[in-house]
Amino acid sequence: MQPLKIVFAGTPDFAQSVFAAILASQHSVIAAYTQPDRPSGRGRKLTASPVKQLALENDIAVYQPLNFKDQADIDDLAALQPDIMVVVAYGLLLPQAVLDIPKLGCINVHASLLPRWRGAAPIQRSIAEGDQETGVTIMQMDAGLDTGNMLLKATTPIDSNENGGSLHDRLADIGAKACVEALDLMVDGKLAGEKQDDSQANYAHKLSKEEGRLDWQQSAQQLHDKIRGFYPWPVAYSSLDDKVIRIHAAKLGQSDSSATPGEIIAADKNGIEVTTGEGTLIINKLQLPGGKALTAADVLNSKRDLFEPGTYLGDVG
Repeated sequence: MQPLKIVFAGTPDFAQSVFAAILASQHSVIAAYTQPDRPSGRGRKLTASPVKQLALENDIAVYQPLNFKDQADIDDLAALQPDIMVVVAYGLLLPQAVLDIPKLGCINVHASLLPRWRGAAPIQRSIAEGDQETGVTIMQMDAGLDTGNMLLKATTPIDSNENGGSLHDRLADIGAKACVEALDLMVDGKLAGEKQDDSQANYAHKLSKEEGRLDWQQSAQQLHDKIRGFYPWPVAYSSLDDKVIRIHAAKLGQSDSSATPGEIIAADKNGIEVTTGEGTLIINKLQLPGGKALTAADVLNSKRDLFEPGTYLGDVG
C-alpha cells in the first residue's frame, strides 16, 4: 500500500486524538495546520493548541494562518503538494481554493452521524436532545457546512447516564480509528461517497452559558438530558432565591408528585428531589456560588436550610 502524504488541520484535544492515530499509521503527515496560539489560564499566557504541541513533539512543520484570505497562505499549502488534507475541529471554514489543492481533496472527521447534527456542538446536542445513538462520520468536504458526501460511519449507543465529557472522549477514540480506516480504504480505492439527505439535517449551534438555564416546566427526562449534555461545559444551572446553583449531575426520580414544577419535595442522602413538568429529578451533584462542585449529601451537611422541602428552584433572570 502506498502511504498518503497528509496535511492535518485541527486544534483541540479531539483533533489531537485523531492526529496521534494518523502519526501511528503507515501514512505520512507532512505538515499541521492549527489555530493561532491563544491566551489561556489565569496569566493569559499564549498557549499552543493540543495539535500544535503534538506536531512540535514529532518535528512536523506547523502553519497557523488567521484565515485563508491571504493568497500567500494558499500558496504555502499548495507548495506542500499533499495527497489529502484531514480536517478535525480546525475552527476555520475552508474556501474552495483550499479544498481544491490536495489531489484527493479534504476529508473531515465529524462527531455525529450526519446529517443528524451539522455544526459546532454535535456531541452536546445529541445528548441534550435525547438521542440514543451517535457516532463519527468521515466526510468529503465541500464549501458548505458539514454538507459533503459521507465516506464512512462508525456508530455507538449513548448511555442513559453518559455526559458530554465522557462521550467526547469516546468519540475521539472512535473517530481516530475511523479516520485511519478511511485513509486505508481510500488508498485501495474502496471508499465511495454517499450524498446526505438535507431534509434530515439539524444545526448544532455553538453552546452558550445562557442555554444552560433549566426550565422546570420541562419533563424530568428533558432536564436530565440537558444536564448531561451540558457537562462539563457550560453546565446547567437554576436559581435558588437570589443565588445561582450549577447542577453537574442528576438522575430520574421515581416519585409521582403533584407539587409545583421547581419545588423541592425531598432533600436527603439520596439527593435533592425536585418536581418537574413531568416526573421528578434528583440532583446529586451541584455547585453553590463561590464553592466547588460537591455531592448533594455533602452540600446538605452544611447548607440543609437552603434546600428544605417546599423551597422553589426557579429560572434566573
